Amino acid sequence: MAKLIKRTLPAVFIVLYVLFLTMPRFQQGVLGFLFPTLEEHVYPRANLLVLFGEHLFLVVLSASSAFITGLVLGITVTRSWGRDFLQPVQDLTALIQTFPPVAVLTLAVPAVGFGFLPAYIALYLYSILPIVRNTITGLLSVSPALKSAAVGMGMTPFQVLMKVELPQAFPTILAGTRIAVIVNIGTSTIGGVIGAGGLGVVIVAGLVRDNVSFVLQGAIAAAGLAFLADYLFELWGRRLSVSTARLAEGN
Repeated sequence: MAKLIKRTLPAVFIVLYVLFLTMPRFQQGVLGFLFPTLEEHVYPRANLLVLFGEHLFLVVLSASSAFITGLVLGITVTRSWGRDFLQPVQDLTALIQTFPPVAVLTLAVPAVGFGFLPAYIALYLYSILPIVRNTITGLLSVSPALKSAAVGMGMTPFQVLMKVELPQAFPTILAGTRIAVIVNIGTSTIGGVIGAGGLGVVIVAGLVRDNVSFVLQGAIAAAGLAFLADYLFELWGRRLSVSTARLAEGN
């Protein structure tokens, strides 16, 4: 029974979440039930699904850019010719992480103006650390004996990286990417303050107008996206573990 509930809960959540995103009447019913004394329950100036699309685009673009940058940096500093840059890269990415996104936005807005770009810059910089850190950790944890065996089989350094090191390190890299994406989903709501769109628009409107229903409408949509992304990463990680275990058994 417990296994059945555990399997069906994600499906039920996804169905309810899709209904909430796509059906204003469903939003009205839920929020109206929770806040019967308020006159307005659903943000009227934009469709929630459109704002969700803007939010998702900002998250995917910034996280993808951070993933590519983090992967390249991690690979570079774990090569013999790039080891001198290992500590400086780790220190620099850690330093960037100490700046809150709002501070990065404050610095970016005067330089590039309001809108999408400063929010993208802030989220991109904020996402790099966990990806770089986990890429470095994953690549350095690959067994030297395994790499030596690959070289003994006649593989080039590039082939060793692509066929041995990255597959072995990918679960760790995936864990760092998972953290970056989940943090990004929540942090990107600040984009509503500077005209970047997304679900933060609803939350900011609720705070300005002292309407807790608007705030909860945006918060449910953002939190639901974070839970959904985390669930998908968890499934990906499970399948990766099963594939790795089967490969190990085959060898």
